[in-house]
Amino acid sequence: MFISSAFAQTAAAPAAPAAGGDMLSAFGGLQLPMMIAIFAVFYFVIIRPQQKRQKEARAMIEALAKGDEVVTGGGVLGKITSINDQYLGLEVANGVEIKIQRSAVIQVLPKGAIK
Repeated sequence: MFISSAFAQTAAAPAAPAAGGDMLSAFGGLQLPMMIAIFAVFYFVIIRPQQKRQKEARAMIEALAKGDEVVTGGGVLGKITSINDQYLGLEVANGVEIKIQRSAVIQVLPKGAIK
């Protein structure tokens, strides 16, 4: 009573397009170039500058020498008194020396900046 009769489709009728369709043809073939452009923007705006900063920081830490005045990540200022592979001796006041990791240094100050 409420159900209508179903009829089979004939072979001569054209096939209906698929509901999902092809992703490249759905946007006129622009999806792949747009994804490449977005990746290029991410690379030049985010990834490349970050790699450059890491390279500069690594070079600065490797170039530390005895007598350099530095700032640590915690804001401690001092003069390097001793250096080994992983740690620095940092004089923060007359006769007061602390030991820190080399990676804690974030900036090398010009000579005579700490008085």
